[in-house]
Amino acid sequence: MKTDTIFYRLFQSFPSIFFELISHPPQEAQSYQFSSVEVKQLAFRIDGVFLPTVKKTQQPIYFVEVQFQGDSEFYSRFFSEIFLYLDKTKLSNDWRGVVIYPSRKVDTGAKKRYRELLDSSRVSLIYLDELAKTSSPSIGRATLELIITKEDAAIGQAQKLIQQTTEEIEDERQRGELLQLIETILVYKLPKLSRREIEAMFSLSDLRQTKVYQEALAEGRIQAKLESIPRLLALGLSVEQVAQALGLELEQVRQVAQEGSGS
Repeated sequence: MKTDTIFYRLFQSFPSIFFELISHPPQEAQSYQFSSVEVKQLAFRIDGVFLPTVKKTQQPIYFVEVQFQGDSEFYSRFFSEIFLYLDKTKLSNDWRGVVIYPSRKVDTGAKKRYRELLDSSRVSLIYLDELAKTSSPSIGRATLELIITKEDAAIGQAQKLIQQTTEEIEDERQRGELLQLIETILVYKLPKLSRREIEAMFSLSDLRQTKVYQEALAEGRIQAKLESIPRLLALGLSVEQVAQALGLELEQVRQVAQEGSGS
């Protein structure tokens, strides 16, 4: 999975999730813009940076790195890029570094030479599997949990997140963006599922905003829809949910279900 890309898309569209992740008020995101920054003199780019949108030196710059693969040289590269950027920028703000890992076992970078930085409050190492579980996580936390959840639990978790998204996000553009991100996570996480099986997890009205729905709509073959029914039912969806998601009559779905149970 292109996990770093998904995180950066998430932070771009919903920067409040980042501040929630580092235990800051989500409202703090209103004073920042997430982007990539380039040091032209040295021809290199840092992909994840939260820059203050107002000129207040008390607001730090946040350098964010998503690291889902072990890399013994990670910290030397991470700090080199930060200090090169600080040397070339005109900003005088303080800085913070945030590294996001799925778990501690992926944190394999050599640390000895950077121990003073890593032990300070200047750098935060976040292990997603160690985040405190809550009975009613926010949409941001629930999305992060979906990224690292195991495949056998991803479908149920995604369905809850989709419902939460449609109920809590009123802005149509933001709702569509998050649904597309959930879709992307599922596509990478569950490569054996077809587009139709993934689209059945979305309500029909909200699915119209996503890419998989547009692709499936263009395809528009009834036979392909009928062939998807047994797999969708096996995933735990009801006859009504399958019919609504695929745009079929209830009787068509029931007939295929009966044929499957009788074989």
